[in-house]
Amino acid sequence: MKMKALVASTLMVTAVRCLAGDVPDPVLTPGAINPDLTQRNIRSTVCSRGWTKTVRPPAFYTNQLKKIQIRQYGYADTSPRDYEEDHLIPLSLGGHPTDPRNLWPEPRKSVWDADRKDELEFALYMGVCHGDVSLEEARRAFATNWIDAYKRYDSLLGRYRYGAAD
Repeated sequence: MKMKALVASTLMVTAVRCLAGDVPDPVLTPGAINPDLTQRNIRSTVCSRGWTKTVRPPAFYTNQLKKIQIRQYGYADTSPRDYEEDHLIPLSLGGHPTDPRNLWPEPRKSVWDADRKDELEFALYMGVCHGDVSLEEARRAFATNWIDAYKRYDSLLGRYRYGAAD
């Protein structure tokens, strides 16, 4: 009986440890929005092709921030190449481009890696631009727990395949 309890507690700790890096620390990275973007102006901003390129921060900024945040997060693996400096609330949904509260070093070596988050970003972006989801709802999905949102928005993920043309 003791062995089963030990195995169960070890599995729970391991599961928490894996999840801990997959979602950002809400104290360090709660998310931040670009105050210039509203539901009213999405057609001329986020839903306009190429708009995110106009607000994306330069690589030198995000690369520098990534190194700082890897230390703040206390990751055992400190190699910057193993992380993507990612916007918690995506630029395509009006996330703030340069606010460190909206950027975090997202681990690349995980089941819930940057590619999976990108799938959700695309689906919710398309959902916002097609009127299936409000901008506020999409932002909240990322700010609370993007992995839970990935599971919750499976119908949008099926409808709007990542990388598919609009």
